[in-house]
Amino acid sequence: MATSFLPVLAQDDVTRAAQLIQQSYAPQVSSDEQRLLQQELFEIQRRPEAWGLILPFLSHTDSSVQFFGAHTLQVKIARDWDSVPEDATTQLKDMVLDLTGRAVVAGQNKVILRKLFVAITSLAIKLHPGNPSRWPDWLRSTINILSGMGVPPEHLLDFLSIVAEEMESADLLPPSKAQMQATLASAEPMVVQAISTCIKTPELQRSSHELTSALKCLQAWMSVLPANDLTPLIPLLVSLMIPKTESPSPEYDEQAFISASDTLQELLSSSALSDGAGTKTVTEPLLLWLDRYGNAIVQATINNGFVDDISHSLCKLLVALGDHSAMYFAKNIAAPARVSSPPPCPFPLPSSLPPVSHLVQNFLRLLLAYTALSGYYGIDEDESEMTLSFWYLFQEALWNSDYGFDVAEDGDEGQLEVERERDMMPVAKAVYMELVGVLRKKVVWPSRAVFNGWPRGEYQRDKFKAYRRDVGDTLINAYYILRDDMLSFYVSDTLQRLTARQAHEEWNEIEATLHCIMAVQEAVPVEDSPHLRQVFGPEILGRLPRTGDDRVRTTALYLIGDYASWFTTQPAQGPQSPTPSPLMNAISYVVSALTDSSLCLFAANALRDLCDANRTALAPHISAFGELHAGLTGIPDTEKAKVLQSIASVIQALPPAEEITPIEAIVSPVVSKLFEALQSANQASLPDEARATAILQLETLTGVARGLTRVTDSLLALDDSPDVQAAMEEMARARADPRVIKLREGILSAIRSAVELWSIDATVTDGLSDLFKAITALPSDLTLISLPAAPLLELVCLAAQRQLTAVWLSLATMLIIQLNPPSLVPTTFKSEPTSEASEVALKVLTILLRTSLSAFSQPGVMISNPDIVQAFFGLMESFVHHFLPIFYRLPPDLFNALIQCAISALSLQERYSLTSSCTFLSVIVNRTATNDELANAKTTFAEIHGIPIMRAVLFGFAGVAPRSAMPNLIEVLSTLITRYPTESKVWMTNILFADDFYPCRANADAKNKFIKTVFGSRSLKRTREAAQQFTLVARGLEGSSFGYATVSM
Repeated sequence: MATSFLPVLAQDDVTRAAQLIQQSYAPQVSSDEQRLLQQELFEIQRRPEAWGLILPFLSHTDSSVQFFGAHTLQVKIARDWDSVPEDATTQLKDMVLDLTGRAVVAGQNKVILRKLFVAITSLAIKLHPGNPSRWPDWLRSTINILSGMGVPPEHLLDFLSIVAEEMESADLLPPSKAQMQATLASAEPMVVQAISTCIKTPELQRSSHELTSALKCLQAWMSVLPANDLTPLIPLLVSLMIPKTESPSPEYDEQAFISASDTLQELLSSSALSDGAGTKTVTEPLLLWLDRYGNAIVQATINNGFVDDISHSLCKLLVALGDHSAMYFAKNIAAPARVSSPPPCPFPLPSSLPPVSHLVQNFLRLLLAYTALSGYYGIDEDESEMTLSFWYLFQEALWNSDYGFDVAEDGDEGQLEVERERDMMPVAKAVYMELVGVLRKKVVWPSRAVFNGWPRGEYQRDKFKAYRRDVGDTLINAYYILRDDMLSFYVSDTLQRLTARQAHEEWNEIEATLHCIMAVQEAVPVEDSPHLRQVFGPEILGRLPRTGDDRVRTTALYLIGDYASWFTTQPAQGPQSPTPSPLMNAISYVVSALTDSSLCLFAANALRDLCDANRTALAPHISAFGELHAGLTGIPDTEKAKVLQSIASVIQALPPAEEITPIEAIVSPVVSKLFEALQSANQASLPDEARATAILQLETLTGVARGLTRVTDSLLALDDSPDVQAAMEEMARARADPRVIKLREGILSAIRSAVELWSIDATVTDGLSDLFKAITALPSDLTLISLPAAPLLELVCLAAQRQLTAVWLSLATMLIIQLNPPSLVPTTFKSEPTSEASEVALKVLTILLRTSLSAFSQPGVMISNPDIVQAFFGLMESFVHHFLPIFYRLPPDLFNALIQCAISALSLQERYSLTSSCTFLSVIVNRTATNDELANAKTTFAEIHGIPIMRAVLFGFAGVAPRSAMPNLIEVLSTLITRYPTESKVWMTNILFADDFYPCRANADAKNKFIKTVFGSRSLKRTREAAQQFTLVARGLEGSSFGYATVSM
């Protein structure tokens, strides 16, 4: 074999590389030593002379060394192609084909052969595209050469598989990709013939490996082959799933069955016959096969209580067929027509073909049998979960299908809907009714004795809980078919089980039914329902345990919380009503669980949801909530915040004047405890306990503030109706009450002390952040304890000066908006902030600017703290929107430092930091230029900052900024061009043609074209296109598929 064209590697280096490979595979080598060995090996491989490793390694006796030789060949062709002389490509091709043929004939490992097959394909990708091609008809010629060297069909099929896989993932420009795909198309007859021949070969005359290779080849080519090539293969594939003998207990060739099933699954999901195509050629033959053979396999599975490999493969095939043909099944679930023009089938068909509806219903029975497999998912079986997705697709298809009766026979298309409801939906409802019963059984938890015997108990428990959630999603689809019938079924089931239950029995069966009712909550309309009245009445909720069994009580609490909004459909009842309403039944059940340490979390959540959704209905019962507040001593401190939030929700439904006393009663103790914690922390007796107590009180205040926030639509903030005005005036009078003023002063004082003491503590900071968000509001949403923005901004500045974090900057952004809230009356123009608000904003801006810019001036701070950078520019943008003029009242050096900071951020590699600075610059340029009162500022801004901004943007295009940020830089460029058109053209020309422009591959023609295109139209679209093209040219990506495929639009 002539190899003189290859670089030569010194023999010592070849020997050393082989030793490195063998040492790295030695069992006694540690991971660190292995890493060092592989690094040294990699350094040898990347050298230009490493081509010299290929021949000695492939002829080595050690298979690990052989593998590395094949791997080196693949890597060198793919990555170091430029090192191959142009006149040596033919010799290289001949060498690669010869090495591969010799390796196959020598019986080398398939892993090594795979590397060599990939190398051939990589070589073809380099040589075939082009005009003229340097390797025309490469695929056929390769097959002929390898076949002539004695390579058996099994390995030829393996090679064809790899060709298809590599072509699918190849990174090629469209013309080259088209040429390569054309070679695949021309080879399709050859591939189909090879596969067909293998399958048709009698079992005794072919190896099992050859059949596996043929079917894997077909799977790899599935997305390439057209439908007319696939259709003749379907009977052949089905023939592999026919039992060896027809008997009550048929015996299958397991390997052939599973491989054929896998191939059919691929055909159903990823071929030209996928997505419901080919029902006559794919769906009906498989349905006929299922009718003849599938039932026996499933029945054997049920009888044995075990899913063997063939049964598991059948389940996967059923699921794939269901995904493919859901619409066909929906159309034909009750259609009377028989199968007409039967497709070719490799098994005997009955003389009278069955109705299509029989085949569809048989399919549904088989799939439902796998859904209903006995035992617990994850322990006894894994197949039931695989079937769940079908029931969603089938429900969607039932909704969207045109019923399968032949319109021409009936002569009246208008009868379709009538026939649909008359014939199709009863069958569909029967199927889904059976499904909901099956799924109820599948989600029953095992008894304690069984559960304790599960291996890996915690893992299996989590897996089973995830399965129950997935079942819940499927039940929602069933509800859309069954509606009230489903609730009726589950309610009746629960009542029967409650009646039949013995005192010693566990509650798992009843818990499973309650779980199913809970799972469909999001689909159940918020309207009166007799079935839900039963659930939350004395018949069911009143008979559930209030002590003991935690699981059924937990599910009941979840159920109540999920259906919290449903209770609003029930008539309100006063405290003196002789029969409690469903709402009060639920409240009573929830409150009874609050003192149970294992349930109080779920109970507190449910109570919060109930009270939040039913404020008005619960307001008359405020005295009962007062008693609940008085009895909070038995409730863990961690859940008191939610309970107090619940009580506050009810209080909010009262007139503002009547809120004062109960709010004072629940808030004052919390504020007192917060002061006590702060005082004890100052004394340094138990600082950690004091801190934990303070955090708890902050969370409680947050909960109360959230509870007091009304739940009406925030759009009412722009409603000038008399009712809203009257409500605001009423709230203003109540807020002016001395007791409320004192309460707010106490809250603010406590917050101030907490900030002064713990503002650098992350957990306390999070607690304060949540409280700030909850206790502030726009004018139309003020509550009795809402605090004004100005004093809180002062605290934010204090905290930021101590430790600058994204939390404090984000809070400042929120509070700045509240300093200049939207007008209650909708107007065309945004209202101007008051002079007092502007002064506060100027003070806050000055402090936060000095603090932030001082921090950012330290080396590496902006790079290592992208969250702070993003929050900072977000805050600056908010200032621009609400208080633009104050920027031009700043000391000039401070304002210039801000703009310079934003410009420097344009070179950051972290995308969110960069995009936030782009947005800020675009907004401040735009709003300054369009504000008539800032005409002088506009001119000054351009003189000082125009060139630096333009320079940063153009440098970003050329390579400084990541390409993902191009749309943002384009926005800044467009803004500059729009607001400063004349100046921008001068700036752009001077910067692009300056000697110190960022080194890139854009020549003078590319730069001139960029300028001409941008200023030729000045439209955003043309600017975007020109900037993207310039970016590709400047970065050397023009003409590459990667460059065009990753253009950011």
